[in-house]
Amino acid sequence: MKKGFTYLLMASMLALAGCGANEAANDEKEPSSAEIAEKQDATISITDFADRTITFDEVPENIISVGNGELDIIYALGGELVGRATTYNEEINKQLADVEQVGNTHEFDLEKIASLQPDVVLANNPLNLKDIASIEGIGSQIILTHANSVSDIQNQITLFGDMIQKQDKATELVADIEQKVADIEAKATDAKTRVLLIYGAPGTYMAALPNSLSGNLLELAGGENIASDYPAIEKYPQYAQLNTERIVEANPEYIFLMTHADPNAVKEGFIKEMAQNPAWNSIDAVKNERIEILPADLFGDNPGTKVVDALDYMHTLLKSAQ
Repeated sequence: MKKGFTYLLMASMLALAGCGANEAANDEKEPSSAEIAEKQDATISITDFADRTITFDEVPENIISVGNGELDIIYALGGELVGRATTYNEEINKQLADVEQVGNTHEFDLEKIASLQPDVVLANNPLNLKDIASIEGIGSQIILTHANSVSDIQNQITLFGDMIQKQDKATELVADIEQKVADIEAKATDAKTRVLLIYGAPGTYMAALPNSLSGNLLELAGGENIASDYPAIEKYPQYAQLNTERIVEANPEYIFLMTHADPNAVKEGFIKEMAQNPAWNSIDAVKNERIEILPADLFGDNPGTKVVDALDYMHTLLKSAQ
């Protein structure tokens, strides 16, 4: 009798243990509503400049940028990159020598990008719309932005700040830019310096329009873009073909050159091109030798947070012409 009671007691204990195990297993399989809500709150969701919604379950750590402006913003926010744009910028190459170069917005090395196993690649809208499938095909997200104005750069800062959860720093950087714009605007006068903004390389020169970053900087700095009503080039809507007759008629006081290439070669090539048409010699900018090459790190590409330096530089040049 005692023996039978012992067996019965053991069986009951095993059954209770089994129930406990099953309940524990069920608890693991079915998280509570509070846990679900917490996980949903932890999800990072952003909308890029191509109106695409991108979500991350956690803050992305392995980040690649194929543009220098995006690179600058990420580091200014306190983040880091595992891959960066190929550049001739000596300062960037020296400071980030250990960060792999992967190409640029026009052409990048997909195999090299894949080897770095990025969580996200920061690229250009619309240039890299065609690359969405290939980047997603290696298991990475891609975020598309652009910088055609100062406000675009501020929006980039806010977006990337949300992405890496550095919102406070992003707010600070955006406010710094806002303050710089306000300071420059406070110094504005009714007299505006007439400027022809040219972007290109030897043999290929285009006038920058107001809807380009340099055009926006010129207007904020107090200049007048003589090409403001030129028809845009379809493939590059921020630029227009040069029109010598209209340029001579507008008589710019300054000609600003921007380039990714060798700046001296670009200036020499442009002067040679002007020499083929004597009409250029009647322009005030030519007569007064006011043909300036703008710094490539500030005007040849998106300068990121250094846009405040670009605005200062442009404003100083315009003041010297008054």
